[in-house]
Amino acid sequence: MKNYKIHKNLIEMAWSDKTSFEEIKKTTGIPEKEVINIMRKTLKRTSYILWRKRVRGRPAKHRKLTKFKSQFPQE
Repeated sequence: MKNYKIHKNLIEMAWSDKTSFEEIKKTTGIPEKEVINIMRKTLKRTSYILWRKRVRGRPAKHRKLTKFKSQFPQE
């Protein structure tokens, strides 16, 4: 039962556009590749494909791709 709750929470975090893979690893300790494997095994095939298309290369899911934008541009 505990494993089910972990997977459910993991899927919710992975499905969310606002939660990066780095944040998922901090909270659960599960790296990006393992999250992808869990999503592949848990979701229906079409749902997994749609999720991967949406997530692949998205800056919000990969903190490395996000660049810091200053709220106060230099004059």
